[in-house]
Amino acid sequence: MTAHEAPEADMLPGLRAAVDDAKAKAAATRRRKAASWQPADTDPVARVLVDIALAHLDRPFDYAVPVAMADTAVPGARVKVRFAGQDVDGFVVERVSETDHTGPLQPLRRVVSPEPVLAPEIAELSATLARRYAGARSDVLRLAVPPRHAATEKQPSVPAPAVTPPAPRAWAEVEHADAFLRRLAAGESPRAVWSAAPADDWPAMVAEAVATTYAAGRGAVVCLPDRRDVSRVDAALSALLGEGHHVCLTAEGGPAARYRDFLAVSRGARRIVVGTRSAAFAPVHDLGLVVLWDDGDDLHAEPRAPYPHTREVLVARAEQQGTAALLGAVARTPEAQQLVGSGWAHELAVPREALRRRARVEAVPAEDRSVGTRIPRPAYDAIRRGLESGPVLVQTPRAGYAASLACDTCRAPARCTVCTGPLVVSGPTVPPQCRWCAHVEAAWACATCGGRGLRAPVRGEARTAEELGRMFTGTTVRSSSGERVVERVGSQPDIVVATVGAEPVADGGYAAVVVLDTWLSLARDDMRAAEEALRRWINAAALVRAGGHVVAVGDPAHPALQALVRWDPAGFARRESEERAQAHLPPGARMATVTGDLGALDDALHLLDLPDGAEVLGPVPVDDEHRVLLRVPWSRGTSLSLALGDLQRLRSARKLDPVRIQVDPLTI
Repeated sequence: MTAHEAPEADMLPGLRAAVDDAKAKAAATRRRKAASWQPADTDPVARVLVDIALAHLDRPFDYAVPVAMADTAVPGARVKVRFAGQDVDGFVVERVSETDHTGPLQPLRRVVSPEPVLAPEIAELSATLARRYAGARSDVLRLAVPPRHAATEKQPSVPAPAVTPPAPRAWAEVEHADAFLRRLAAGESPRAVWSAAPADDWPAMVAEAVATTYAAGRGAVVCLPDRRDVSRVDAALSALLGEGHHVCLTAEGGPAARYRDFLAVSRGARRIVVGTRSAAFAPVHDLGLVVLWDDGDDLHAEPRAPYPHTREVLVARAEQQGTAALLGAVARTPEAQQLVGSGWAHELAVPREALRRRARVEAVPAEDRSVGTRIPRPAYDAIRRGLESGPVLVQTPRAGYAASLACDTCRAPARCTVCTGPLVVSGPTVPPQCRWCAHVEAAWACATCGGRGLRAPVRGEARTAEELGRMFTGTTVRSSSGERVVERVGSQPDIVVATVGAEPVADGGYAAVVVLDTWLSLARDDMRAAEEALRRWINAAALVRAGGHVVAVGDPAHPALQALVRWDPAGFARRESEERAQAHLPPGARMATVTGDLGALDDALHLLDLPDGAEVLGPVPVDDEHRVLLRVPWSRGTSLSLALGDLQRLRSARKLDPVRIQVDPLTI
């Protein structure tokens, strides 16, 4: 051995020891990993709803639960799983002891959070809605469960304090309301469709129904169209029950606040939820009452797939969980009337004698437009008398100054000389401008008669406020529309000009309400034009104080205006239902639309197994696509939904060009 070889020989035992030690550590690590991936001793199989919107894969899949995740992979928890070669999100919906899968199960990759955010009843509701709307459960769950906020999840939820709510008083004049509230207090599940009357404090009435349910040890969900209504019910509940008993689920608070409130409900710390569309899925413990306000508002129609309507979500939930239901509104939709007619719900309304005391409603024809005024004498007198005792509301259907222009001589529509688009005026001293290309027409002349004068056949709230300011000099005129919505006004004698849906609430109610340009609301080319017009007018009229005066300017012979004068939204809804049933339109029939390219539509119709009695209408062009309308009798609606669901799964499995399916669309 040479001098150079001696140190190397001395190092060999040390190297061998290091190698042996590394091998031992690696073997121990493999043993620990192998032990951690062993299936759990109890319920080793997790059924997971994978977050993949493919119709043919819309079902739970079985995964093995490693022993290290046995305590955290609880039903309702968020997990990561391996699916189609990638890690995807999912929810554990069930833990079971056996599986029908014949081969080895893939283990859960990890538990994202042990927080059970998907309640069993919401998982079941998602399956019900996916079947009804021919959609995917993963799409429904995106609407039901908000995104996770890890920092918020670590914070505890403080339990609600004890409270004894006062006896209901706001329902005193409503027929059968005492029986409805008694049944709520007894823990029963009555169902009612309620028509609010003029001068009703409906947020206080909703709060009393919720408080009655809450006092019986049960929870409640209240769904409203928008943030303004949520704020009103929030204030009413706080005044009745105090702070700390309910949460508001809306998007305005931000993701952290929304997830915090959601967790408070999911953990049982809060059992009263007030919110917009997504609040219908709130996992309230011991749910006893679901409340929906103004189901005719189009904000209740979800714009994302599978396009569920809040009314149908709450009706399905009430049936599934055996809860009480209260569908309230000033107007009445044919769908709500159908629930009354079928016996599913009973009617709550103020007697006719009380309605006569609440408000005086009249419809007056518009004067000749050639005189340059759109406010006839009876409406002018109503405003003048109303200003003697309080504020006056004037509702107009259009925002802005002059929403459209026409030649003052021949009444031909005023068009842009560059692109033929419609001309508009944004103020009294601003020249007309094209709505399409923004070209300013400083020296416009009519292409038909050569006239240079312009008139505004449709005037917005800004122009209306300007006209009223000239009529009633010295009176403050407020405007509420678009981005400048006024939430509330006082009791001082001001004129409030508001567009539809932007009407402020007045302290003590309005002394008078005037509804202008009713013809414009009725001119929409839509099946629900008259229904929506009455809803707009009657919602404004309901803001009047007890004994106030309501004037609607329009054709007094129109059925919608007649229903307003009689204050009979239920009768109008019955009439609409009967006429639509004769024409095979909803709610007397069930409909669905299929939209896509012509080739995709042709493939879909060949693959679709329609139920007996189905009609296929179309295709017709819609923007850059085509649409087919499917119609079946109401009794075959479930069969149509199932057939469309089968079509979605078949097309998904074959990777055909996509089509968009919408069951029971709000508009056709």
